Amino acid sequence: MANGLAVITGASTGIGRELARIAAREGYDLVLVADEPQIDVAAGELRSEGVAVEAVEADLATFEGNDRMLAAVAGRPVDILIANAGRGLGHAFVEQSPEEWRRVIDTNVTGTTYLLQKTAQIMVRQGSGRILITGSIAGLIPGSYQAVYNGTKAYLDSFAYALREELADTGVGVTVLMPGPTDTQFFARANMLDTPVGQDDSKEDPVKTAENGWKAMMDGSAHVVSGVKNKIQAALSHLTPDTMLAKQHTKMAKPDA
Repeated sequence: MANGLAVITGASTGIGRELARIAAREGYDLVLVADEPQIDVAAGELRSEGVAVEAVEADLATFEGNDRMLAAVAGRPVDILIANAGRGLGHAFVEQSPEEWRRVIDTNVTGTTYLLQKTAQIMVRQGSGRILITGSIAGLIPGSYQAVYNGTKAYLDSFAYALREELADTGVGVTVLMPGPTDTQFFARANMLDTPVGQDDSKEDPVKTAENGWKAMMDGSAHVVSGVKNKIQAALSHLTPDTMLAKQHTKMAKPDA
């Protein structure tokens, strides 16, 4: 017998894929979702280990894509939702096309908010559930040369705390995972390989990030900042003026000349 059903978005690579591995190891059936065919590879890997997995390729920037994912749940109780899908975007805001920055907002904010509402409604009706939202320490820092992305993560960080408070007496827990730079495909996909942070080889291991997020969720914590260096940076962000934080972020994220 499975421990229940875990739904994980952005599960084809990186932190989401590592969280899927943990959920499988802990005995959960899985619905894994991403907007690329590689989600089938991730699902197949876990099926080969005897785990019940359903893969859904869907555009989570849209209501329709999220509805397609929810249809795969097929009315089953959802014990865990890991809202991990996200999209980055580097370089100067004035150089970005509206289509690029809108997709970041639609994925990180609009689609994620819709999914959280739909799934929280299911969990409130059943009287139990755990939600892990992948925010970021980027949400604590004005993101020069990554302005839209950091803004979306500030939204998610704040939204997670608010939702947690609203659901406090429902049996549904909400935790926000706040990674720093992590060794995933994020920087390549965000067109940031020409930046200091993109080229930094000291990024955190996504396995460790996923383990920290899973533990915090299962412990019922409000949040977890993954990694010692990131914990220090998060703490300093509360003491440093935003204008200075923006200058510091420029040193990390401005493309090399």
